[in-house]
Amino acid sequence: MSDRLLVLVRHGQSEWNLKNLFTGWKDPDLTEKGIAEAKDAGRKLKAQGLQFDIAFTSALLRAQHTLDLTLAELGQTGLPVRKHLALNERDYGDLSGLNKDDARKKWGEEQVLIWRRSYDVPPPGGESLKDTLARTLPYFVQEILPCVLRGERTLVAAHGNSLRALIMVLEKLTPEGILKRELATGVPIIYRLNADATVASKLDLAG
Repeated sequence: MSDRLLVLVRHGQSEWNLKNLFTGWKDPDLTEKGIAEAKDAGRKLKAQGLQFDIAFTSALLRAQHTLDLTLAELGQTGLPVRKHLALNERDYGDLSGLNKDDARKKWGEEQVLIWRRSYDVPPPGGESLKDTLARTLPYFVQEILPCVLRGERTLVAAHGNSLRALIMVLEKLTPEGILKRELATGVPIIYRLNADATVASKLDLAG
């Protein structure tokens, strides 16, 4: 049986995560902690004895840098990598670059919470989680999933909300269920899939 392996990893802490800013499609790099998290992700995958055939990442630096550092720990710096904005973080529109506390002062805590935690209410000029799913899922189905089902061991380094879209499908979660799912930075989640793309096993390498 081929090893239908799919590993998802959220990028390490970014400079704007640290400053409590809405990031979205803005392009800050990793912090020192984020660099350490990305390297640790590689070490954890190496400890599992994993190697990869192909990797996917977003068009944003923090995800690309995470992938580069993870692959370096695995000794796989020459791996084929596909980059696409379909895997970008959710676009926070007018909130991008704002401190989350300042946004609460401007629009009110309740409104900001709705934008952050509702499924289908977008912030001004931005995307809801539903919009992010609509962008991310076709790319997953058309580009990433076929690689996995062919037996190509696949690594995806992306963002909290774009990865939520993939997890929603893999784990058959409801909109309410995916909203509650928090993804730690730099922690790989290892899926092995059945031939029909259902999940055979899942291992979260947190801790």
